[in-house]
Amino acid sequence: MSERSDFNDLAREVGGGAVTAVISSAIANHRQRDEIAAKRDSEVRQIGENWPDPILPGHVPVPDIPVDLLPSWVKDMAGAVAESTQTPPALAVMVSLSVLATCLHRRFEVAPWGEDDDYTEPLSIWTLTALPSGSRKTAVIGALAAPLVHWEKLERDRLRQEIARAHSARLVAKKRIEKLTKDAVNAENDQERERIRKMIEDEENAMPPELRAPRLFTGDVTAERLQALLVEHGERMSVMSDEAGIFLIMAGMYSGGMASLDVFLQGHAGMPMRVDRADRCAHVDRPALTFGLALQPGVLADVASSRRFRDSGLLARFLFAMPDSNVGQRDVRRRWSIPNYIRQEYERRLHGLLDGREQFASKPRVLGMTAPARDIWLDFADEIEKQQGERGALESIADWSSKLPGAAARIAALFELGEDGEAAREVGESATSKAVALCRLLIQHAHAAFGLLGADATDTDATTIVKWAREGGHISFSKRQCQKAMEGRFRTISRLDKALERLAHSDVARIDKVPNKGAPPTTMIRMNPKLFVDSI
Repeated sequence: MSERSDFNDLAREVGGGAVTAVISSAIANHRQRDEIAAKRDSEVRQIGENWPDPILPGHVPVPDIPVDLLPSWVKDMAGAVAESTQTPPALAVMVSLSVLATCLHRRFEVAPWGEDDDYTEPLSIWTLTALPSGSRKTAVIGALAAPLVHWEKLERDRLRQEIARAHSARLVAKKRIEKLTKDAVNAENDQERERIRKMIEDEENAMPPELRAPRLFTGDVTAERLQALLVEHGERMSVMSDEAGIFLIMAGMYSGGMASLDVFLQGHAGMPMRVDRADRCAHVDRPALTFGLALQPGVLADVASSRRFRDSGLLARFLFAMPDSNVGQRDVRRRWSIPNYIRQEYERRLHGLLDGREQFASKPRVLGMTAPARDIWLDFADEIEKQQGERGALESIADWSSKLPGAAARIAALFELGEDGEAAREVGESATSKAVALCRLLIQHAHAAFGLLGADATDTDATTIVKWAREGGHISFSKRQCQKAMEGRFRTISRLDKALERLAHSDVARIDKVPNKGAPPTTMIRMNPKLFVDSI
């Protein structure tokens, strides 16, 4: 039955031709509105064809991070792990960087201006990849860190007897010192007491240093225990984990809610660490701390959005990867195992990098850059610097991007050492080019990460403008009209200008100056018509 006959039946039931006329008019008006709306929708679609697709604030598209940027043997393993686990290559790339740094940090540094220059960068790297639960983060970390676990076991077995011998010798020496101390207290004269004191001194000097099975990384550790691990294991340690516990510890889970960040910050920068408390002492001259984390985006947003984390510069030290999840798109019938020759070569090369590792820290070897490599690095540093100022593309993450050139130098040295091992003498052009290419890709990932953390106020302002325009059907409006509508938020023109420029950079809006006779031009904003197709 037709819509009109339905209404006619209703009219007959209630009686009267007047009702029928009213209903017929309502139907006609309704259809007319539908026709107008369809026409407007069609016109908007046609206009929108001349616009690119908008990038809404907080929805930053991120580029893929290919494994091809890694050193050859690392590339083969990272690619195989990503293929085997059906995970985004970005996760394997970031974890591989942290594994390389775990093998090389504290032993090497890079000096872009030459090895005799006083500006050097340690090779500690902090990576954080955000993927939802079920993304097989554990499998990727496990596969890429497996040679580190194996190396620790081999070293434990190799040093077992030596560790036991040193331990027993220290026990005997301590007991002997304890006895001599009592004898000195009971000595009959100063001459005898001095003789015993010298015997104690000789015992202490002859006591062998404490030996421990080497550790390369940990997962769940308090700030206090991390300080001890740095002391015990040659001033270097890594944290590799797919759990958020380390952020909870940083936030003060075990210290009454008081954030404990110093050891982490000093470990990234390689600054001397001095802890002198009643219950513990920790003196480390050049600490080296590497992170390789893979967390759920929601956990990252909840835990790491602490203002203290941002203000202290802790978040600025992480290299973020925010790849698109392929959960729900994986082929459950497909099984592809990592070839043994790739796995074995990866382990052989990693163990080769660890062969020169000493238990007790020595002065790190400094790698300079070749002249062409330095030019590439300086061009990148200049490019970053020019985008960090007011209204620059990197203004909202200037704290993070200011550390990016240093990170590029660190990664370049890791790549060089990854290819040539300890035979490397300088960081070359190829390694630096790949490091810079990787850092350029990471910029968009950092924008996405800081947007997730709610740290970009300009994005929030821009989102508010989009919402106001769409709800009110404001395809075109003046800047004054926009400020008046949201004067509680935009109390200053400069804040509104930043938000509008963010929309313009993201193809969400276009800003035009319309001339006025005898008056300053009016600033008009035209929104991308593609935003309104579904809302009109």
